Parts: sequence; structure tokens; C-alpha cells
Amino acid sequence: MSLKTINTVVTAAFILFILWFGSEFILTPAATAPTFGLPTWPSGDGGGFLVVKGIRDVVLALVLGILLVTGHRRALGWVLLVEALAAYGDMSTVLAHHGSVLTAFVVHCLTATLMVVNGLLLLRETRKVTATAVTAA
Repeated sequence: MSLKTINTVVTAAFILFILWFGSEFILTPAATAPTFGLPTWPSGDGGGFLVVKGIRDVVLALVLGILLVTGHRRALGWVLLVEALAAYGDMSTVLAHHGSVLTAFVVHCLTATLMVVNGLLLLRETRKVTATAVTAA
């Protein structure tokens, strides 16, 4: 199996996972909130922030999807690296608010790290193409 095929499958899996997770926060925030890793439910009308998180996730997934479908693989690699910061931020948020350490690392940190690896592999995959294009010009 080629690096390009592996990168495409892993990226598509990330897109589907992020879309699913984001949609869950939009459609059923009360049921999904405990899976995030924070120890308490937001007070007052804080549930709206969960929907904001869901919208953020859906938009992040759509950006990845557009880049994948349009074949902008080098940009896709860079965007994966940048979007991993959102997952690292989620991990930091859970840890800073005394949430589940297990969820912070197993869900958020692992996801972010896999996104970084996928992004770097995409950049490696496209490095040869970019170098060839520059040499030809």
C-alpha cells in the first residue's frame, strides 16, 4: 500500500471522526459532554458552549474534507498540523480544569499526535512532488 493511500485513508478517518464528534456536540450536548473529560457540567446557560465546540469541530472537519477532495495535499498536511493544536488545546483545557487525565491523554493528546503524524506524512509525500515541480520550472 502506498504512502498516498495510507494518508488518504487516515485523513478520511479523521474527517469522519471529527464530523461525528462535532455533530454529537451540536445535536446532543448533554449526552456528549461527559465524554470530553471535564469534571462538571457548565453552570447556568453554559450548555451553549458545547454547541460552539461542536460547530468548531464540524468546520475543522469540513476544511480538511475540502482540501482532501480538491487534491491540495500539501496544504492538507499543513492544516492537519495546525488543527492538531485544537486537540492539544482540548487536552490542556481538561487538565487545567481537573478533568479526567485518562481522557485528556487517550482521547485528546492521542488524536492530536496522530494528526501531527498524518500531517507530517502528507508533507513528506508531497515534498518529492514539490521538489520535482521546482526543478522542472
